[in-house]
Amino acid sequence: MRPVLGLHHITAIAGSAQGNLDFYAGVLGLRLVKRSVNQDDPGTYHLFYADAEGRPGTDLTFFPWERLAPGRKGSGLTVEVQLAVPQGSLAYWESRLEHYGVRLGAPEVWFGERALPFRDPDGLELALVETAPRPFSPWERSGVPERFQIMGLHGARLWEGALGPTAQFLEQLGFSYLGHQEGWRRYALAQGGSGSFLDIKELPQAPKGRWGVGSVHHLAWRVEDLEHQMEVRQRILSLGILATRSIDRFWFRSVYFSEPGGVVFELATDGPGFGVDEDPAHLGERLVLPPWLEPRRAQIEAGLPSLALPKPHHERA
Repeated sequence: MRPVLGLHHITAIAGSAQGNLDFYAGVLGLRLVKRSVNQDDPGTYHLFYADAEGRPGTDLTFFPWERLAPGRKGSGLTVEVQLAVPQGSLAYWESRLEHYGVRLGAPEVWFGERALPFRDPDGLELALVETAPRPFSPWERSGVPERFQIMGLHGARLWEGALGPTAQFLEQLGFSYLGHQEGWRRYALAQGGSGSFLDIKELPQAPKGRWGVGSVHHLAWRVEDLEHQMEVRQRILSLGILATRSIDRFWFRSVYFSEPGGVVFELATDGPGFGVDEDPAHLGERLVLPPWLEPRRAQIEAGLPSLALPKPHHERA
């Protein structure tokens, strides 16, 4: 079986859709590359933020369920999302985030890389991590200068009640153990590098985590195509883990399952990509629906709050 290729996207739960857009497109300077709806709950948006091209591995997405209660941090959940930024950029980001009133944690060094932890307006735990250059397309209309822009997903941190079953399962997907620091154990895919990391802390006494506003819903891992996806799915099934059929999400195909500790994973194909139904120069500017939801467009639009793209606040590089 071919291993998974790295993070494809991470999906989290937000409160206000406009507040989420203002923070991720405005403050963090990411490009809104797709404005759509949750295909299983079309009454809420599904907002996708990424680099200028919307390439797999740069994509942080949100379901804004405003009436949902806050999540509960605990075992069986992803508890932090790490975003890659260029080396030497944390001073810029510290100043920018403080300017917008974001409460920052103390800078740290994680596995040899400088990191700046903070929370988004809904309480989602994030960290900017300085790392070496990686495939990334800067967004020329971002309010963040190109040389400081977020390059994509760096990794994620999980709390698990028991480490062993999850660690053994990750090996089946192609991960290897790299080392530990302050209770965190790092696992990475064979090729290593930004976008291939998972950090896990074993907390047998922690309560079970619960989804809600400010929590991560699932982690999606890249597979090349449907054939690769079916290879990995078959291995998962052979381990006695239930997995969904391959679901057509129009921009990629998805298979969902829960790893042994309870964290929801997805296998997502690299293609066809976000440009399949929009001009790449105008991604995210209008509500896009997959073809099977188009007959319900009027009803869906009537139930969604209006959204306005934030005007970028440009700063001197």
